[in-house]
Amino acid sequence: MKTLFLVMDMLNDLVAEDGFSAGSYGVQVAERKVLHNTAAALAAARSAGARVGYVRIGFSADYREAPENSPIFSGARQNGIFKLGTWGTEVHEALAPREGDFDIVKHRVSPFYATSLEAILRAHRIERLVLCGVSTNGVVHSGASEAHDRDYEVVILEDCCAGATMDEHAQALACLGRYARIVPSTAFNWTE
Repeated sequence: MKTLFLVMDMLNDLVAEDGFSAGSYGVQVAERKVLHNTAAALAAARSAGARVGYVRIGFSADYREAPENSPIFSGARQNGIFKLGTWGTEVHEALAPREGDFDIVKHRVSPFYATSLEAILRAHRIERLVLCGVSTNGVVHSGASEAHDRDYEVVILEDCCAGATMDEHAQALACLGRYARIVPSTAFNWTE
């Protein structure tokens, strides 16, 4: 089955020990070993021949793409985070992209809305999306439900996701079981 592994919003601003969100997402990412688990999943995906894509939230320096009335993105503007071309919007070095991987920049929660993702999926005849990222209740939830509605098989690697709190993560997973198969990364067979 043609598979695309999407690593979503694993940005320094969100997951690095010294990133902007070190006190929330950073804590969950560290405690749950999300970077380690995702690095191992990336190695397994690449070994099995799956395509890899990175989804990154990012805005121009003047935040022209950010909606002013959004509780999430107005906070980005106020705090000066998610600026494209800065360290904060780079993928964490533990998960570094390789040549040939897809770089999908988004300006909203959804990895589909106004991005290149749909064109990539069609061009490569992808049938299954394997998802991971931060946050479980944001980009992962949005990506899973939208992929489901576009008739893709959806798999979420639970131990490669995090919310700002463990409760947020658990509540999102409770909803996501309707749209996706949720598995630990070590239990997923990339060649099936």
